[in-house]
Amino acid sequence: MTIAGSPKKLCQDIADGYLILTVPMLKLYDPPDLRTIVTNIAIVARELRQEAIPLEDVMALKTRNMKLSRLNQAQVVIQAYCKKRRLPL
Repeated sequence: MTIAGSPKKLCQDIADGYLILTVPMLKLYDPPDLRTIVTNIAIVARELRQEAIPLEDVMALKTRNMKLSRLNQAQVVIQAYCKKRRLPL
C-alpha cells in the first residue's frame, strides 16, 4: 500500500499526536514506503529543532520536546519492525 497523501504531512501528524504508528499499521507499507516515512520523520524533526523558542516559554519548549519524542518513538518502532522482519531501510 502506498502512502495516502503527503509523507511529510503524515510525519507532522505523528509529531502532533494525531497518528500513532503500530505494527499492524506498518504491515500495510512496503519497504520503500517505510524508508520514505523515516526520511520525512528526520526532516520534520530537523525543522522542529530549528525553531527558536525563548527559554522563558516553558509550555512551548514542552510542546516541542513532546513532538520530538513522538517522532523518535515512531522512528524506533519502524526500525525495530524492519529489523525483526529483515526488511532493508
